[in-house]
Amino acid sequence: MREIVFDTETTGLDPKTGDRLVEIGCVEVVNRFPTGRNFHVYINPGRTVPKEAFDVHGLSDEFLADKPRFDDVADAFVAFVGDAQLVAHNASFDMGFINFELKVSGRTTFGPERVIDTLMMARRKHPGAPASLDALCNRYGIDRSRRVKHGALLDAELLAEVYLELTGGRQAGLDLSVSVQTTSAGETGSRVALRPRPLPLPSRVTSAEAEAHAAFIATIGEKAIWTIYLHEGEQAETA
Repeated sequence: MREIVFDTETTGLDPKTGDRLVEIGCVEVVNRFPTGRNFHVYINPGRTVPKEAFDVHGLSDEFLADKPRFDDVADAFVAFVGDAQLVAHNASFDMGFINFELKVSGRTTFGPERVIDTLMMARRKHPGAPASLDALCNRYGIDRSRRVKHGALLDAELLAEVYLELTGGRQAGLDLSVSVQTTSAGETGSRVALRPRPLPLPSRVTSAEAEAHAAFIATIGEKAIWTIYLHEGEQAETA
Protein backbone atom coordinates (compact mmCIF):
# COMPACT_ATOMS: atom_id res chain seq x y z
CA MET A 1 0.00 0.00 0.00
CA ARG A 2 1.50 3.30 -1.12
CA GLU A 3 0.79 6.52 0.78
CA ILE A 4 2.17 10.05 0.59
CA VAL A 5 2.67 11.82 3.91
CA PHE A 6 2.92 15.53 3.22
CA ASP A 7 2.96 19.00 4.70
CA THR A 8 2.76 22.55 3.37
CA GLU A 9 3.87 26.02 4.38
CA THR A 10 1.86 29.05 3.32
CA THR A 11 1.64 32.83 3.50
CA GLY A 12 -1.37 32.64 5.79
CA LEU A 13 -4.48 30.76 6.75
CA ASP A 14 -6.93 31.02 3.85
CA PRO A 15 -6.32 30.78 0.09
CA LYS A 16 -9.70 32.39 -0.56
CA THR A 17 -8.43 35.65 0.93
CA GLY A 18 -5.24 35.68 -1.12
CA ASP A 19 -2.87 33.41 0.81
CA ARG A 20 -0.72 31.01 -1.20
CA LEU A 21 1.58 28.00 -0.87
CA VAL A 22 5.29 28.61 -0.36
CA GLU A 23 6.49 25.04 0.27
CA ILE A 24 5.40 21.43 -0.23
CA GLY A 25 7.17 18.45 1.32
CA CYS A 26 6.17 14.83 0.64
CA VAL A 27 7.44 11.50 1.96
CA GLU A 28 6.58 8.25 0.21
CA VAL A 29 5.44 5.46 2.54
CA VAL A 30 4.85 1.88 1.41
CA ASN A 31 3.21 -0.56 3.82
CA ARG A 32 3.61 2.03 6.60
CA PHE A 33 7.39 2.47 6.16
CA PRO A 34 9.17 5.42 4.47
CA THR A 35 10.96 4.34 1.28
CA GLY A 36 13.42 7.23 1.12
CA ARG A 37 11.69 8.81 -1.91
CA ASN A 38 10.70 12.40 -1.24
CA PHE A 39 9.25 15.35 -3.13
CA HIS A 40 10.18 18.82 -1.96
CA VAL A 41 9.76 22.23 -3.56
CA TYR A 42 9.72 25.89 -2.57
CA ILE A 43 7.15 28.02 -4.38
CA ASN A 44 7.05 31.69 -5.29
CA PRO A 45 3.61 32.75 -4.02
CA GLY A 46 3.42 35.83 -6.23
CA ARG A 47 2.81 38.02 -3.19
CA THR A 48 4.61 39.18 -0.06
CA VAL A 49 5.03 36.92 2.96
CA PRO A 50 3.49 38.48 6.09
CA LYS A 51 5.70 38.74 9.15
CA GLU A 52 3.44 36.33 11.05
CA ALA A 53 4.00 33.63 8.43
CA PHE A 54 7.73 34.37 8.18
CA ASP A 55 8.06 33.95 11.95
CA VAL A 56 6.60 30.44 11.58
CA HIS A 57 8.57 29.06 8.63
CA GLY A 58 11.36 31.56 8.00
CA LEU A 59 10.79 31.78 4.22
CA SER A 60 11.34 35.36 3.14
CA ASP A 61 10.31 37.28 0.02
CA GLU A 62 13.96 37.40 -1.03
CA PHE A 63 14.41 33.64 -0.67
CA LEU A 64 11.24 32.84 -2.60
CA ALA A 65 11.74 35.43 -5.37
CA ASP A 66 13.54 33.06 -7.77
CA LYS A 67 11.51 29.94 -6.92
CA PRO A 68 9.03 28.42 -9.40
CA ARG A 69 5.33 29.21 -9.34
CA PHE A 70 2.88 26.45 -8.41
CA ASP A 71 1.85 25.99 -12.03
CA ASP A 72 5.47 25.14 -12.87
CA VAL A 73 5.70 22.31 -10.30
CA ALA A 74 2.09 21.08 -10.23
CA ASP A 75 2.57 18.30 -12.78
CA ALA A 76 5.62 16.94 -10.94
CA PHE A 77 3.73 17.04 -7.65
CA VAL A 78 0.67 15.25 -9.08
CA ALA A 79 2.90 12.66 -10.77
CA PHE A 80 4.74 11.96 -7.50
CA VAL A 81 1.45 11.47 -5.65
CA GLY A 82 0.01 9.24 -8.39
CA ASP A 83 -2.89 7.19 -7.09
CA ALA A 84 -1.55 7.01 -3.52
CA GLN A 85 -3.48 7.95 -0.41
CA LEU A 86 -2.58 11.36 1.01
CA VAL A 87 -1.77 11.72 4.73
CA ALA A 88 -1.57 15.10 6.47
CA HIS A 89 -1.91 16.59 9.95
CA ASN A 90 -4.96 18.85 10.07
CA ALA A 91 -5.53 17.78 6.49
CA SER A 92 -8.34 20.23 5.77
CA PHE A 93 -5.84 23.10 5.97
CA ASP A 94 -3.23 21.58 3.65
CA MET A 95 -5.76 20.16 1.21
CA GLY A 96 -7.55 23.49 1.10
CA PHE A 97 -4.41 25.10 -0.29
CA ILE A 98 -3.44 22.20 -2.55
CA ASN A 99 -6.89 21.92 -4.12
CA PHE A 100 -7.21 25.69 -4.48
CA GLU A 101 -3.94 25.86 -6.41
CA LEU A 102 -4.86 22.83 -8.52
CA LYS A 103 -8.23 24.33 -9.39
CA VAL A 104 -6.78 27.73 -10.25
CA SER A 105 -4.25 26.07 -12.54
CA GLY A 106 -6.99 24.11 -14.31
CA ARG A 107 -6.08 20.71 -12.88
CA THR A 108 -8.16 18.01 -11.19
CA THR A 109 -8.45 18.35 -7.43
CA PHE A 110 -8.17 15.56 -4.84
CA GLY A 111 -11.36 14.21 -3.30
CA PRO A 112 -11.80 13.78 0.46
CA GLU A 113 -11.71 9.98 0.06
CA ARG A 114 -8.04 10.32 -0.90
CA VAL A 115 -7.05 11.95 2.39
CA ILE A 116 -6.22 10.65 5.88
CA ASP A 117 -6.08 13.22 8.70
CA THR A 118 -3.62 12.26 11.44
CA LEU A 119 -4.96 15.02 13.69
CA MET A 120 -8.34 13.29 13.79
CA MET A 121 -6.63 9.92 14.28
CA ALA A 122 -4.66 11.28 17.24
CA ARG A 123 -7.74 12.82 18.86
CA ARG A 124 -9.60 9.51 18.60
CA LYS A 125 -6.66 7.48 19.91
CA HIS A 126 -5.72 9.91 22.71
CA PRO A 127 -8.91 11.79 23.63
CA GLY A 128 -8.30 14.93 25.65
CA ALA A 129 -4.53 14.86 25.11
CA PRO A 130 -2.56 17.45 23.09
CA ALA A 131 -2.54 16.41 19.44
CA SER A 132 -0.11 18.82 17.79
CA LEU A 133 2.79 17.36 15.82
CA ASP A 134 5.22 18.42 18.56
CA ALA A 135 3.06 16.83 21.26
CA LEU A 136 2.79 13.56 19.33
CA CYS A 137 6.53 13.46 18.74
CA ASN A 138 7.03 13.86 22.48
CA ARG A 139 4.47 11.16 23.23
CA TYR A 140 6.11 8.64 20.92
CA GLY A 141 9.72 9.57 21.66
CA ILE A 142 10.42 10.90 18.16
CA ASP A 143 13.42 13.23 17.93
CA ARG A 144 12.28 16.67 16.78
CA SER A 145 15.41 18.59 17.79
CA ARG A 146 15.91 19.80 14.19
CA ARG A 147 12.49 21.45 14.19
CA VAL A 148 13.59 24.98 15.08
CA LYS A 149 11.05 26.41 12.61
CA HIS A 150 8.28 24.75 10.62
CA GLY A 151 9.51 23.19 7.38
CA ALA A 152 7.31 21.16 5.05
CA LEU A 153 9.73 18.31 4.33
CA LEU A 154 11.01 17.96 7.90
CA ASP A 155 7.46 18.05 9.23
CA ALA A 156 6.41 15.41 6.68
CA GLU A 157 9.29 13.18 7.80
CA LEU A 158 8.28 13.58 11.45
CA LEU A 159 4.64 13.00 10.58
CA ALA A 160 5.52 9.78 8.76
CA GLU A 161 6.99 8.47 12.03
CA VAL A 162 3.96 9.67 14.00
CA TYR A 163 1.63 8.04 11.46
CA LEU A 164 3.45 4.75 11.90
CA GLU A 165 2.83 4.93 15.66
CA LEU A 166 -0.81 5.95 15.24
CA THR A 167 -1.44 2.95 13.03
CA GLY A 168 0.00 0.39 15.40
CA GLY A 169 3.64 1.24 15.86
CA ARG A 170 6.68 -0.51 14.50
CA GLN A 171 5.38 -3.86 15.71
CA ALA A 172 2.74 -3.66 12.98
CA GLY A 173 5.48 -4.35 10.47
CA LEU A 174 6.42 -7.59 12.24
CA ASP A 175 3.21 -9.47 11.44
CA LEU A 176 4.36 -12.89 10.25
CA SER A 177 0.95 -14.51 9.91
CA VAL A 178 -0.54 -15.53 6.58
CA SER A 179 -2.88 -12.88 5.28
CA VAL A 180 -4.71 -12.07 2.07
CA GLN A 181 -4.15 -8.66 0.53
CA THR A 182 -6.27 -6.95 -2.09
CA THR A 183 -4.61 -4.58 -4.55
CA SER A 184 -6.24 -1.49 -6.01
CA ALA A 185 -7.04 -3.59 -9.08
CA GLY A 186 -8.95 -6.10 -6.99
CA GLU A 187 -6.40 -8.88 -7.32
CA THR A 188 -5.54 -10.96 -4.29
CA GLY A 189 -2.27 -12.33 -3.04
CA SER A 190 -0.97 -14.00 0.08
CA ARG A 191 1.89 -13.48 2.50
CA VAL A 192 3.50 -16.71 3.64
CA ALA A 193 4.32 -17.00 7.33
CA LEU A 194 8.02 -17.06 8.11
CA ARG A 195 9.25 -20.23 9.82
CA PRO A 196 12.40 -20.83 11.87
CA ARG A 197 15.33 -22.61 10.20
CA PRO A 198 15.25 -26.39 10.71
CA LEU A 199 18.97 -26.23 11.54
CA PRO A 200 20.94 -23.27 12.88
CA LEU A 201 23.51 -21.62 10.64
CA PRO A 202 27.12 -22.74 11.26
CA SER A 203 29.14 -20.54 13.58
CA ARG A 204 31.39 -17.95 11.96
CA VAL A 205 33.67 -17.84 15.00
CA THR A 206 37.13 -19.29 14.31
CA SER A 207 38.73 -21.79 16.68
CA ALA A 208 41.33 -19.18 17.66
CA GLU A 209 38.59 -16.66 18.51
CA ALA A 210 36.70 -19.31 20.53
CA GLU A 211 39.84 -20.17 22.51
CA ALA A 212 40.58 -16.51 23.21
CA HIS A 213 36.99 -15.96 24.38
CA ALA A 214 37.13 -19.00 26.66
CA ALA A 215 40.37 -17.74 28.17
CA PHE A 216 38.78 -14.37 28.82
CA ILE A 217 35.74 -15.95 30.53
CA ALA A 218 38.06 -18.01 32.75
CA THR A 219 39.46 -14.77 34.16
CA ILE A 220 35.99 -13.66 35.26
CA GLY A 221 35.14 -16.71 37.32
CA GLU A 222 32.55 -19.46 37.46
CA LYS A 223 29.64 -17.04 38.06
CA ALA A 224 30.18 -15.23 34.76
CA ILE A 225 26.92 -15.10 32.80
CA TRP A 226 28.80 -16.26 29.69
CA THR A 227 29.40 -19.58 31.47
CA ILE A 228 25.65 -20.10 31.80
CA TYR A 229 25.11 -19.49 28.08
CA LEU A 230 28.01 -21.79 27.24
CA HIS A 231 26.49 -24.66 29.25
CA GLU A 232 23.08 -24.09 27.68
CA GLY A 233 24.63 -24.22 24.24
CA GLU A 234 26.42 -27.46 25.00
CA GLN A 235 23.20 -29.04 26.28
CA ALA A 236 21.32 -27.95 23.14
CA GLU A 237 23.98 -29.50 20.88
CA THR A 238 23.82 -32.88 22.67
CA ALA A 239 19.99 -32.93 22.86
